[in-house]
Amino acid sequence: MKSRKANQSDLDELYEAILCLKTKEECQAFFEDLCTVLEIQTISQRLQVAKLLRGHHVYNDIVTATGASTATISRVNRSNGDGYEIVFSRLQKQKKLSPVKEINSGAESNTE
Repeated sequence: MKSRKANQSDLDELYEAILCLKTKEECQAFFEDLCTVLEIQTISQRLQVAKLLRGHHVYNDIVTATGASTATISRVNRSNGDGYEIVFSRLQKQKKLSPVKEINSGAESNTE
């Protein structure tokens, strides 16, 4: 019986498949074929969580901004971050990284 865990050659083939994509439209088509809508949304949410963590936002603000659970935020925070950092730095160099959104944490001062 074959193990349910992907073996390294299967993973390598997945990574090579992703690397051969050349446009956003190709990525969209591939990921829509490969993943469910919920899986794509989950991956996207984790990327946004990582970006907010990189911007030194606190968990409660990230929950509010992304809808991610604290468990998801913690999991992203525990990752070594190398992959996220590679992506963010390259997107920043290409000027394709949107700025970290300001989050209203409810700690506004009362000016009345």
